[in-house]
Amino acid sequence: MSSNQKGGFHYAYAIVASCIAITCLPCALVLSCAGIFFTPVSEFFGVPRASFTLYFSILNIMMMLTLPMAGNHLSRLDTRKVLSGATILAGLGLIGMSFGNSMPWFYVCGAILGVGMAPLIYLSVPTLINAWCVKRVGFFVGLCMAFTGIGGVIFNPIGTAIIQSGPEGWRVAYRVFGLIALVGTLPFTLFVVRSKPEDKGLLPYGAGEEDATAESEASPEQAKGVSAAVAMKTPAFYALAVFCGVITLNQTIYQFLASYATSFADTLPAIAAASGVVASAAMAGQAIGKVVLGVINDKSVRLGIFFGLGCGVLGVALMWFLPSPLMMLLVGAFLFGVVYAMTTVQTPLLVRSVFGSADYTNIYSRISMVGSLMSAVAAVFWSFVIDSPLGFPGMYVGGFICMGICLVTSLYALGQKVQ
Repeated sequence: MSSNQKGGFHYAYAIVASCIAITCLPCALVLSCAGIFFTPVSEFFGVPRASFTLYFSILNIMMMLTLPMAGNHLSRLDTRKVLSGATILAGLGLIGMSFGNSMPWFYVCGAILGVGMAPLIYLSVPTLINAWCVKRVGFFVGLCMAFTGIGGVIFNPIGTAIIQSGPEGWRVAYRVFGLIALVGTLPFTLFVVRSKPEDKGLLPYGAGEEDATAESEASPEQAKGVSAAVAMKTPAFYALAVFCGVITLNQTIYQFLASYATSFADTLPAIAAASGVVASAAMAGQAIGKVVLGVINDKSVRLGIFFGLGCGVLGVALMWFLPSPLMMLLVGAFLFGVVYAMTTVQTPLLVRSVFGSADYTNIYSRISMVGSLMSAVAAVFWSFVIDSPLGFPGMYVGGFICMGICLVTSLYALGQKVQ
């Protein structure tokens, strides 16, 4: 086999491009752009916003229920078939939303979207990067996952403009998004993606180099690690499951940063007027944070944990205690975006570090179930906290507690490596 990397193009770069297409198109269009439809669709049908957004909870629940099956399929079947099938479900689910005339219709489409998104958002990037790279794994995972946010930055304004073009512009926007997801992603999943380097007669990116580890030069059959059955019997597995769920709960605070800024309408109107900028600062922190976290994790997973959580703690402290001047609030929101990024970057890298790559997809799919379940209830939880006498201070205290739990569980899991 050839390493095909010294002084030339390695096919792993094509795999990275495919992962970027997946995260920037179907993942961003379904998840990062969902919010622009909440108000116009609910107002069109004259129903409470919660009645429509219930489809998003159904989407997350379906992701949770189908993740083990998706992980099993990705570990056994041709990755092209699994990811292409998932992309088709995502695209058709978006197009299906455009034909909705009743809330149950949207709930069915939400279920379809959930089945399609399970392998795309949680498993595609870490599975492909782990299979194709033994060097710069963290950087590539972070780079690819950053495009869920970048895709949101690109397509949210486009979708909003289409929605505002007419009384049923939301139908057109859903159809356009569905077609973009299909046309932009299927060429990659069908014709570029390969399950493993051996399918192209290659070694993984970084294998055979002087600084590569012994594991780097091993074939997949010799890859270090334990099976999912063994992993699920260890305390480290449950520690990482808790980490995954709690970091997802902490991440959801992002959805309320604009509301937090708006709460200063009477005392600091300039901050209230910049509520959208605050949310954008956090999104920028998320996108940049994913790449930076990936680079740091390539040096040290433990350092990645301290960096991500440290940024989160500092960010929350700035937003809570120093919301004025506005620049301090924006810096705090940006730093919080870094800990937000840990959800999809630190979690898979922790799983790989603790349990190895031998049965990575099956192990990570089961741990991700906890995060997917938390996604379905986290927004409701924080809404209750904010609407209680605790208010936004209660939310920020909860964030500190979440990050403390994440620090303890992640360091414990790293100390219990079972490879």
